[in-house]
Amino acid sequence: MTEEQTVVPLLEPREGIPRVIADAAGLARTIEAFAAGSGPVAVDAERASGYRYGNRAYLVQLRRTGAGSALIDPMGCPDLSALDAAVSDAEVVLHAASQDLPCLAEIGFRPRRMFDTELAGRLLGYERVGLGTMVETVLGLRLEKGHSAADWSTRPLPEDWLRYAALDVEVLVELRDALHAQLVESGKLEWAQEEFAAVLATPPPSPRSDPWRRTSGIHKVRNVRALAIVRELWTMRDTIAREKDLAPGRVLPDAAIVTAALEVPRTKKALTEISAFTGRSARRYMSDWLSAVSRARALPDGQLPAPSSPGDGPPPANRWADRDPAAAKRLAAARAVVAALADEHRMPTENLLQPDAVRRLTWEPPEVLDDETVAERLRSLGAREWQVGLTAHPLTKALDRLETKGEV
Repeated sequence: MTEEQTVVPLLEPREGIPRVIADAAGLARTIEAFAAGSGPVAVDAERASGYRYGNRAYLVQLRRTGAGSALIDPMGCPDLSALDAAVSDAEVVLHAASQDLPCLAEIGFRPRRMFDTELAGRLLGYERVGLGTMVETVLGLRLEKGHSAADWSTRPLPEDWLRYAALDVEVLVELRDALHAQLVESGKLEWAQEEFAAVLATPPPSPRSDPWRRTSGIHKVRNVRALAIVRELWTMRDTIAREKDLAPGRVLPDAAIVTAALEVPRTKKALTEISAFTGRSARRYMSDWLSAVSRARALPDGQLPAPSSPGDGPPPANRWADRDPAAAKRLAAARAVVAALADEHRMPTENLLQPDAVRRLTWEPPEVLDDETVAERLRSLGAREWQVGLTAHPLTKALDRLETKGEV
């Protein structure tokens, strides 16, 4: 889109707002229509993050040439494996696919081929890659994005929410086609295809050994007895949230957990004096919170958590200069190389090469520094072939230069 072109608001789906499919008969008709359609299948999913426990889909939107748009309610149609099979040969178009693929997989929809319009935008150097911005910048159409953070578990869904949901897939294939052409023109199509395949091949993350350590504000907690309070409160909150199907933060905010760990309240009255415990949901479980704090206080020393969880990677980069000055110099040199290459190819540094791969390479570099060993190390760290091809030689030169100068 040029500056002279007028942005056109996208206000209504072309065929109107589709009826929500919530039964087997409606789903069967949708499957038949999409199987008979042609070309890519645009897909989006709406969740209720911040409202419900977990990240499952509460609405799935699809569009395909010849089939039109469809809105499917996974609460009424919890198994989309037959739809998945019906379009198994089609390319699926998503925006920010890594966010939607897990919840789609839960209901049996697993794309074999994919085009991610957000990831394509990153590789092409767009500064803002939200769907609304991309549609406006590339197609000259304006999407209203007012309901993205809504509680999509609401039933019935309001008409304006359904309109918003249908419009999310209305021009997704057109956006894909425009970005595909730009990828071809820029010589980045093969890079994008490798990235899309890597996203599809990424397995679900393993459960965290200490998920409670991700409590916001836990860095304020300095002793292991207080950490035990965080752990007990977090675990109690998670149990209640799972049973009530509520987002954990709606049961008890992280700020309440951290404050209780710091203040160690011994009575319900002391708990009520912590402002973060005054919410209606938090007050409902005062006995549970106090029991959790009491359990942590009574734990023998041998059952207290360690000050920090052991990691399998390098320490935080801000500690490198003290712990290993040579590694800190290698990291600085490697980051400079990656930043220069990212600037040359007009994309974010994290898309040119994953920051974790850069850290691990420079913390424990290969014993022999040559293009082949560095390339193999990058592959072992998850780098794609196009990334290895761009970065292995420049990184080898930069690291070898430091060794030659005796700086590491």
